[in-house]
Amino acid sequence: MAFGNRLFKALGITNRSELRLFAQKSGISVKKLEYYNEEGILPSRTDLPRILNVSGLSELELKLKLGIIDNFILNAIGEHSGEIVKLIEEDINVKSEDYAYKRVFETSLGTLYQGDCLSLMDDMEKESIDLIFADPPFNLNKVYESIMNDKLTKQEYLEWTEKWVLKCIDLLKEGGSIFIWNLPKWNTYIANILNQYLSFRHWIAVDIKYRLPIKNRLYPSHYALLYYTKGDRPNTFNEQRLPLEICRHCGGDIHDYGGYKDKLNPNGINLTDVWYDIPPVRHSKYKTRDSNELSIKLLERVISLASNEGDIVFDPFGGSGTTYIVAEILNRRWIGIEIGPTDTIIDRFNDIGFHRSLIAEIQRNKNKLFTEEMVEIRKQNGHWLPETLPKRKNKQISLELN
Repeated sequence: MAFGNRLFKALGITNRSELRLFAQKSGISVKKLEYYNEEGILPSRTDLPRILNVSGLSELELKLKLGIIDNFILNAIGEHSGEIVKLIEEDINVKSEDYAYKRVFETSLGTLYQGDCLSLMDDMEKESIDLIFADPPFNLNKVYESIMNDKLTKQEYLEWTEKWVLKCIDLLKEGGSIFIWNLPKWNTYIANILNQYLSFRHWIAVDIKYRLPIKNRLYPSHYALLYYTKGDRPNTFNEQRLPLEICRHCGGDIHDYGGYKDKLNPNGINLTDVWYDIPPVRHSKYKTRDSNELSIKLLERVISLASNEGDIVFDPFGGSGTTYIVAEILNRRWIGIEIGPTDTIIDRFNDIGFHRSLIAEIQRNKNKLFTEEMVEIRKQNGHWLPETLPKRKNKQISLELN
């Protein structure tokens, strides 16, 4: 039980005996009080008066202690900002702890460090990064090869998250882009931080079914990929297009394009904000560590879309090093750090030819309406191809269809 969480701290509850006593006085069950404490949410309108009565706090004071600030409170804080600054300035200027990090690997394009990403980011040049991709631990009590604690309280996890997100924002160039990969639950909080500093571009849903259905919940079948930029528009947006979706068996059309087949863009279909074609990394041939590893296809798409050759890519959570491998192969400069062992990442660079072939295959099959394999199966089964369609006299307008 996290007695250091904000609610119990606000109510002066430091142990289970005090918790049981407060539950008895307020008429609210221990289980429900624990729920409010763990989730960090304001108690319901039924329970709130009971809690305020026993604690002697006002609703406003409890909201401030919980960090719940609505627009009414925010406006009041703005009107009295001068007085508030004098009260809290010393408390918020406390220097964060320094943790060690060291350089462990270099190429002509990038540098890999081992250690704490917060300390590295403190020493990096502000507004120097073109593209940031972050895949932090999900706080699921998973076993990582690193010393990372992946079972923090919700409050601890969100406080740590805010630290690294704010440091990433400082590092991003004007017009630079940041992508953050996480569970939808956590990315709702991260989006709330980013909304105060950056411009929202997309919430990308990546359809990957890693987990089994959970009782009394919808089947969790997607990961959230946030996409934000510093400033009103990105410096770089390289359009990415996909081949037409066809039947895997006969090569026939899945969607009805009616009389508009000849107006489909020959470079493929527009990429949407729902990605169905990113496979989980399960096969031993592609998987290089025990914990989950990001798909090379995902990183190839993000880096190709939001950066150009020579740009600087930063990933504060190295993991198995997929970001760095893809950045290297795509001729981007890169900076990376991993808190745990880095041997796996370095080994991947020693076998970079294998990864080059994977990326070459990915790039061979994008930005075209039909791949070579698709053309063959459609020919075999008598399905239309652009060159087999009847010619039309008026083709000035190119129609974009999904």
